[in-house]
Amino acid sequence: MGIFSFGNNYIGIDLGTSNILVAVKNKKIVFNEPSVVAINKESGNVIAIGKEAKEMVGKNPDEIEVIQPLKNGVIADYLATEKMIKIILKKVNRKHMIKNPKVIVGIPTGITEVEERALQKVFFNAGAKEVYLIEEPTAAAIGANLQVSEPTGSIIVDIGGGTTEVAVISLNGIVATTSIKVAGDTLDDVIVNYLKRELNIIIGKNTAERIKKEVGTVLITDEEEQSTTACGRDVATGLPKTVKITSKHIQEAIMESVLEIVESIKITLEKTPPEISADLGEKGIYLSGGGALIKNLDKLITYKTEMPVFIAENALECVVNGTMRIFDDIDSWKSVLISTKK
Repeated sequence: MGIFSFGNNYIGIDLGTSNILVAVKNKKIVFNEPSVVAINKESGNVIAIGKEAKEMVGKNPDEIEVIQPLKNGVIADYLATEKMIKIILKKVNRKHMIKNPKVIVGIPTGITEVEERALQKVFFNAGAKEVYLIEEPTAAAIGANLQVSEPTGSIIVDIGGGTTEVAVISLNGIVATTSIKVAGDTLDDVIVNYLKRELNIIIGKNTAERIKKEVGTVLITDEEEQSTTACGRDVATGLPKTVKITSKHIQEAIMESVLEIVESIKITLEKTPPEISADLGEKGIYLSGGGALIKNLDKLITYKTEMPVFIAENALECVVNGTMRIFDDIDSWKSVLISTKK
């Protein structure tokens, strides 16, 4: 192992808008919870993070602020992010006996140097000795076992909570990319708006997310029609209301946003050099992230692009799994990392 070698104090992180995943070398994924923190407004103390904090969304009293401190894959609330990361790293370090960890963090493509420095500072303040950044599509492609170091092209579509990132990768570099702020959180928002407009019910984002996972689809047949119920507040009376939600409802709600994701794929393909386009036609498109699991999304993209589409194994974990693959032979991957020492 060379100058980039790591011992077992190496931590990989997918710092997502919706979820944070943490992996420790030789331990695999050790933390996977929502990117949410609850803070006492008066004292500034953290009351809860992760799942416990997310359960408070829409139910918190005035003295408790529930924050999703990351927006579109970058820091929107610096202090809340720092407090959340400190708690997570403290838990991981204590449980796995890690001191002065060296951290790899997935970042969106195209973030500014200011945003990069802010992110690195958060981890240094949380106790990291070294911080390495990697663009999320590259990490996702590595985690999906695509041959990104080969002189043939691979295309990955990483649909996270805040952004969808499409990247064509060859020889460990991004050849063409498109990033849009349409992703899982967007779909939750449009479901909330659709149900308010069409069914006269107001629901919260947690309920919208549940409905999306249970009956969400982008292509539907009579045989695939499913339904669930949603509880919320009646628009007219303000009283509690329960309605039946079908797959057709969710298809209508999310289709416009989904087509924006499809268009971002087509734009990226148009920017790809012809030599690589031939490779992509044979190898197909790979989907990662939580959005990859929307029912029939792969079929819709195949229909719109006339290319084979595959959902990566463990799609939700591709970015953090990519960091774990880097653990094993970091010298081979150092060209894809941005490194900073404290």
